[in-house]
Amino acid sequence: MKPLPLGDYVTAPAYGQLAATPYGRLHTYDLADFLARWSELHEEALALLGDDRIHPTAYVHPQAIVGDDVIIGPDVKVHEFSTVRKGSVLCAGASIGFNCEVTSAFVGEGAVLGHRIGINRTIVGNRAHLSAGVMVAAIAVSADMSARDREIRLRTEGGAYRCGTARFGAVIGDRVQTGNNISLGPGVLVGRNSQVDSGVTLAIRAVPEHSVVTAPHTAQTRIRSRNAGVEEMFP
Repeated sequence: MKPLPLGDYVTAPAYGQLAATPYGRLHTYDLADFLARWSELHEEALALLGDDRIHPTAYVHPQAIVGDDVIIGPDVKVHEFSTVRKGSVLCAGASIGFNCEVTSAFVGEGAVLGHRIGINRTIVGNRAHLSAGVMVAAIAVSADMSARDREIRLRTEGGAYRCGTARFGAVIGDRVQTGNNISLGPGVLVGRNSQVDSGVTLAIRAVPEHSVVTAPHTAQTRIRSRNAGVEEMFP
């Protein structure tokens, strides 16, 4: 299995307290290795930071919820009705918009999560910008969704890649831009400087850097009768 170095997609934090923690070595890890060690590395980072896990320059709205094991860097903004929990990391200058849910995720320096974003077990690169209504799923559909035992795998140019875990959403690379109402994961890699247009649904595959991912145009939407089974094109 060909490795998938995280450094090909995202940049490790260079500012604030996070640079001196294991997250400062993020770019050196293979994806599967990092996913396997993520909880351990986060505990190590918490031990190093102690009472400094939330930088004094960060702004957390009084109506936001932040978990006890969340790390927040300098000049981060967490807006109202958002929840950040379960070992998440918000790097310097990141912005979490209105009514977002960030669970077990890494959000890179200067990254922006717009309104009503939901990401789970996901790595977001520096200065990525996710618009309203982007959802990242981290668990594959199965007969028993509570079991969570179906390993996430990816289709890449180098062949199949085993993530070694049943919980992985996406790696969204540095400076990726998205439209709204997008569903990603489980198991997506989006390369640096890529654009994901509104309405895209994407899972179990890698997108090269400098790509544009589009959904079918609304004029191509097909509607058929459930009874007659006749498919028509509507203008």
